[in-house]
Amino acid sequence: MKVAIYARVSLDEYADDKRFQDPDNQLRPLREFCKSFDWEVIHEYVDRMSGSCARRPEFRKMMEDCMMRRFQGIVVWKLDRFSREGVIPTMSYIKQLRERGAWLKSMTESWVDTKDDGVTELVLAVMSWASAEERKKISERTKAGISRLRSQGKWKGGRPKKKGDVISTVEKIMNRGSFVHSTISLDKRSAKKTWGVYS
Repeated sequence: MKVAIYARVSLDEYADDKRFQDPDNQLRPLREFCKSFDWEVIHEYVDRMSGSCARRPEFRKMMEDCMMRRFQGIVVWKLDRFSREGVIPTMSYIKQLRERGAWLKSMTESWVDTKDDGVTELVLAVMSWASAEERKKISERTKAGISRLRSQGKWKGGRPKKKGDVISTVEKIMNRGSFVHSTISLDKRSAKKTWGVYS
């Protein structure tokens, strides 16, 4: 069976040059996963941008190739790698795949397999909604933190360039008697942390 691999990475929060995370962290295990099923990987599509953006160039090319029936399935690391646009857009993409006899499968989420009907659609809808909500909450927390620091005259713009800088900043705040709240995104493997500071 001919399949395509789709990987998407975001900016590395701790890189000092705002570089993106390494897509090989997804691609290598995805290749092995496909090999275990004896699937032929026709092409690997990789985007380096937010999953909430509908204009991802490699994603659009992949969908176009699917419409041309160049492969029968798309394999991703997680559903949120495929799309974080919300329920309606994500389900629309899946409907387009099905109309061409293609399917979507997540390597790390066994229930994300559109070859199955019924319950899978409900699960996908819920997961798509949750992914979009998580992205929205992260954005809101970041903006709220920036707004608070700006009102206190502590915001200088930009982001810490190194992980050590983040830890150092947090330690200094804690030493002043403030409370630091750390929230971790649903994607535990990415180990991303968003720091919110409260007096």
